[in-house]
Amino acid sequence: MSTNPGNPLNKIRIGVIFGGRSGEHEVSLMSARSVMAALDAEKYEVVPIGISKEGRWMTGDAMTALTEGHGNAFPAALLPDPQRASLMEVKVSESQPVALTAVAELDVIFPVMHGPYGEDGTMQGLLELAGLPYVGAGVVGSAVGMDKAMFKYVMEANGIPVLPWQLHLSSTWENQPETVLNEIEDGLPYPVFVKPANLGSSVGISKCSDRQGLEDALNEAASYDRRMVVEKGVKARELEVAVLGNDVPAASVVGEVRPRRDFYDYVAKYVSDDSELIIPAELEPEVSNEVRQLAVQAYQAIDCAGLGRVDLLMDTDTGRLYLNEINTIPGFTRISMYPKLWEASGLSYSKLLDQLVDLALERNHTKARLRVSFEPSDT
Repeated sequence: MSTNPGNPLNKIRIGVIFGGRSGEHEVSLMSARSVMAALDAEKYEVVPIGISKEGRWMTGDAMTALTEGHGNAFPAALLPDPQRASLMEVKVSESQPVALTAVAELDVIFPVMHGPYGEDGTMQGLLELAGLPYVGAGVVGSAVGMDKAMFKYVMEANGIPVLPWQLHLSSTWENQPETVLNEIEDGLPYPVFVKPANLGSSVGISKCSDRQGLEDALNEAASYDRRMVVEKGVKARELEVAVLGNDVPAASVVGEVRPRRDFYDYVAKYVSDDSELIIPAELEPEVSNEVRQLAVQAYQAIDCAGLGRVDLLMDTDTGRLYLNEINTIPGFTRISMYPKLWEASGLSYSKLLDQLVDLALERNHTKARLRVSFEPSDT
């Protein structure tokens, strides 16, 4: 429990960070709203921390400020100083350009951030410098999980199957479009998927079946990232597994998504509710076990921690399984697959949040025992 002197109720003071400089800003707000509503008020004191699309930090009524453009929110900052785990109010005046005043001492951070500057290791690096416990993977796990190309390299190095793919730079596409188009068409049959390397929630992802569609898809992906992944498309079942834990992670039941649209895109995930979610997936027990084992293997391969939703594809023609990606901070709305998978596995939404906070504190406690200085011996 909290030992903060300014917290007389002895609750765990949890800073929930949301928003951010990402194409997934709106998704983050939806997830954070659900998380804050479900955190047990008897156990936690919630401190909302919003980040605008321009990167400005704020606290107070940050959710209203970000969603409606107004609200009783004020500028805030988190210092990378392990001696002061405080959220600071930032005051600017003519007489004193910048003044910092402590608003709240935080016990743990729940970064409900999707995409760049939140899920990619950058936020985790700040929290490491601040010495604050936080929910989710560390810097390496977050960065590798976010980067689709690096993730595929790690999967291949660990013998985990992925679909044939290529990596292309947006600058090369801009300067040598014919070369890029020819390389893709020579190496991958249509249809192919084009994806920004560092973005989630299906933002900027396109499925294309001809050269004109490929050109349009590359232009779309290049508008979001300087690196693009192009992947062979297969007729596949989309399977998802929720993984929970630190060094000894557990896998949920397997779920399946059957989108009504051409694929499970942004609209299908967050706008429309017409996709069919089958939990548990209709699989033979041995196949289900293989899916869950692959999910845990991939989770451990990137040194994930806390939570992760592992997405796999099953080729309907061959039955082969392919690792698609890991979301280290998956969507957390009420209709999101991660909490729904755990609910089907016997863990309620609020109890899941409790476990995530416990895992964050456990991981920080383990790291706190590590040596941070070295004194060579004379011998």
